[in-house]
Amino acid sequence: MTPPTPLTWLYVPGDRPRVVAKALVCGADVVIVDLEDAVAPDRKSYAREATADLLSSPHPVPVHVRVNALDGPHARQDLKAIAALPGLHGLRLPKVTSAAQVIRIAKTTVAASGGAPALYALLETALGVEHAHAIAGAHPALRGISLGESDLRADLGVRADAGLDWCRSRIVVAARAAGLPPPPQSVHPDIRDLEGLAASCTHGRTLGFLGRAAIHPRQLPIIERAYLPTEREIEEAEEIVKAATREQGAQALPDGRFIDAAVVATAHRTLSLASRR
Repeated sequence: MTPPTPLTWLYVPGDRPRVVAKALVCGADVVIVDLEDAVAPDRKSYAREATADLLSSPHPVPVHVRVNALDGPHARQDLKAIAALPGLHGLRLPKVTSAAQVIRIAKTTVAASGGAPALYALLETALGVEHAHAIAGAHPALRGISLGESDLRADLGVRADAGLDWCRSRIVVAARAAGLPPPPQSVHPDIRDLEGLAASCTHGRTLGFLGRAAIHPRQLPIIERAYLPTEREIEEAEEIVKAATREQGAQALPDGRFIDAAVVATAHRTLSLASRR
């Protein structure tokens, strides 16, 4: 059976094992143990050791690890410590700017474990966004791309949120062109602003994103609710699929709406997501 499409990806700091343990039972679709930004320099070794201990056995919830900067002193140690462990479902690579980086990490992890774990590239700079399609198609082990909007905002000097919309669309298109799943949105940094989170998710959905990364469990139900289809969308999808089953080829519904293969495919995707409700 194909696992459900992840909608919520929860970041937790790797140097706080108790927080990680709570995250594993809080309802997130994927838990991302962060060894990079969430961990102070003098805590890197401890975070790595604690994460290796966590990944010594599998967990019911998929666990990903965001390693340290690929060009820094810690990434090699991170990969050596965790790449071959049975509890690891995916590696998240920060600040990727080229396809060559993805290929190098894929080869490194194959050498360490005999088979590359799933890789996910975070594009957090102007250069990364410019190379989005090349990165997305760099290696079969790469299973997804997404934006790191905090660093990207700083790199571009963008102040208004709308200033990132072109980059967001670029990532969505690059993922689709490379045959990857729709990317999840970047985190909403204000954990108290649930109304703003909901509005931002609604906007992200219109751009083609699917799901979102979070930094606090209270954000998870907001994200899931925003990305699950509404009752009306489910009804419309069911109507389209039924009409397509009755007749083949392009046609119009009784209310005049035109449906063809693309519309039917969208309806099937909607019903697939609806099964999570």
